[in-house]
Amino acid sequence: MRHYEIVFLVHPDQSDQVPAMIEKYKGIITSEGGAIHREEDWGRRMLTYPINKVLKAHYVLLNVECNQKAIDEISSIFKFNDAILRNLILKKENAVTSESAMLTNKENVEKSAENYY
Repeated sequence: MRHYEIVFLVHPDQSDQVPAMIEKYKGIITSEGGAIHREEDWGRRMLTYPINKVLKAHYVLLNVECNQKAIDEISSIFKFNDAILRNLILKKENAVTSESAMLTNKENVEKSAENYY
């Protein structure tokens, strides 16, 4: 099985659906014998440029190990789901389990804000 990094952006009106989406994608991966190495919900963030007149999106990152069939199924779901604004699936050399820079940066900003007040 290969290692993949999956990032997808969800329309902000559908933010309450994100946990169900993540569980659905995790179910697809595990049903094909795959494994989830890292799951990060970055929350709602501003976009650099508008996508379909939307200025914010809900970001999600998954690092998984699975076969091509599971990736094809997830890719197909992304293609036909209007709530997914953008997605990116990258093939990785090995499993990534450490925190991403986005999540680490978010925690540092929150800590500095707490210390400020």
